[in-house]
Amino acid sequence: MTKTYDVEVDCANCAAKMEEAIKKTEGVKDASLSFMTLKLKVEFEEGADEKKVMKKALKNCKKVEDDCDIIF
Repeated sequence: MTKTYDVEVDCANCAAKMEEAIKKTEGVKDASLSFMTLKLKVEFEEGADEKKVMKKALKNCKKVEDDCDIIF
């Protein structure tokens, strides 16, 4: 399953850090974040609980960029 989310991030470098943090989150198969459109596309592993995975992803993002947000 693939879902798209709105994100709030201040710079392209921060967006790249967020993308890497999300890709390392358990339950995420792949992710891409566009700073230009402020959209995050996440492909989940089969059977993953979307809400739980996204809460973990946001927590991981806050570790590398504390003023970012994912709207889900």
